[in-house]
Amino acid sequence: MDRRLLERTLADLGQPAFRGGQVWEWAARGAGSYGEMTNLPVGLRDELERRVPLSSLTLEREALASDGTEKALFATADGRPLETVLMRYRGNDAKDSTSGPNPSGGRRSLCLSSQSGCPLTCTFCATGSMKFGRNLTASEILDQALHFRRKEEVDHAVFMGMGEPMLNIDAVLAACERLPDVGIHPSSTTISTVGWIPGIERLIAHEGPTIRLALSLHAPEEALRSELMPVNERFPLADVLDACRRWHEARRRKVYIEYLMLAGVNDRVEQAAALARLLVPRTAFKVNLIPYNPTASEFQGSGREAIAAFRDALSERGVPTTVRLTRGRDIDAACGQLAARG
Repeated sequence: MDRRLLERTLADLGQPAFRGGQVWEWAARGAGSYGEMTNLPVGLRDELERRVPLSSLTLEREALASDGTEKALFATADGRPLETVLMRYRGNDAKDSTSGPNPSGGRRSLCLSSQSGCPLTCTFCATGSMKFGRNLTASEILDQALHFRRKEEVDHAVFMGMGEPMLNIDAVLAACERLPDVGIHPSSTTISTVGWIPGIERLIAHEGPTIRLALSLHAPEEALRSELMPVNERFPLADVLDACRRWHEARRRKVYIEYLMLAGVNDRVEQAAALARLLVPRTAFKVNLIPYNPTASEFQGSGREAIAAFRDALSERGVPTTVRLTRGRDIDAACGQLAARG
């Protein structure tokens, strides 16, 4: 919900400040209407129902994959599109993810958007082909989580949806402060970046619990990475990795390296060896190889044998490496696909 609108409305109605906290507690527990908020006066519930929508987002469309992955396409109040994905894991499936393992299994992980569209135009990404809209507010970020919280409990989140989170870092961090109320601890929250160094520096200086950091790397060579990710021209990979090392030293957590496996582009064993040479010290990094979820771009995903050989080459060189499970392929679950094809 739009918390600023809620606070203004409560003030206009002459309500005490604690009412806002009561409303938020109910929303964070998955309340689907003001009528469920039984510790609020009935008249206040009616006024809030009339004046303050429970969500700042309008649900446009949903899709459910055969593996349980669910994707929602929303529109903001000013008509901007954004997407959110809920990934449902069971048992050992839960160990293979950027957001970390859930010892009890049954993890429910949200992939949250931080912007409508994205200005950084990575060539393999469906969102990169869209027109950039704007940064999302903290309320719009939280409303993505609350939408799925109304369906079931959630316990992990990754800012790996539409947009570059580090370009909207203040709103992202403000949302992260409230995610524990929804059931998502900071240690189960990951911010993924293409390597926007000012944002990484902001995370280093951020006071409070450590939120995990992931770097979308995708190529060990500067020239190739610049072709795939134009942001590399502004923030070269060597400088980005130095910033990641500083974050590791400050936070004593591994940086997740996200590496999209693109057939014939970045999946040779020689490139795995080059990547291993970059990722020092070994204690600072963990690689997550991602099978490519095809978009309308020119790229194709690497085959299983190529992915296995790449993984083995990294592991032989002492680099901790996992392969992400493919999720939601039958519902266009890659970033931006639902909006781009809508």
